[in-house]
Amino acid sequence: MSLGAASAAISVACGAFGAHALKARVAAGLLAPQRLEVWHTAAQYQMWHALALMLVAIAMRTGMVGRGRAIPVGLLAGTVLFSGSLYALVLTDVAAFGAITPLGGATWIACWIAIAVCAARRPDGAS
Repeated sequence: MSLGAASAAISVACGAFGAHALKARVAAGLLAPQRLEVWHTAAQYQMWHALALMLVAIAMRTGMVGRGRAIPVGLLAGTVLFSGSLYALVLTDVAAFGAITPLGGATWIACWIAIAVCAARRPDGAS
């Protein structure tokens, strides 16, 4: 739960940074407007997955999702790979970071599938 909350806090801070510091760079012609959109996408997806991480923590406590660490670690890894690579791309303008982003997305997809499988396997049949 605490890692999800920390990730949510980082997402809010990055969103604020984008809305103020990066927006000023766009206005000054120092950053392409498309880069600001990329930054906002990274912050938005990070927030959604921070919330998912907190829900997974609750689901683990209630037995809906197993107590293994694969799903929470995967959600965090996806955040670092997806959002982290987009943040790095915007800040450095190194295009190679964009090649990392799909790995984060694929990691998140795998986690969502794992969550669905865990929910489908509940002993009481609830999903």
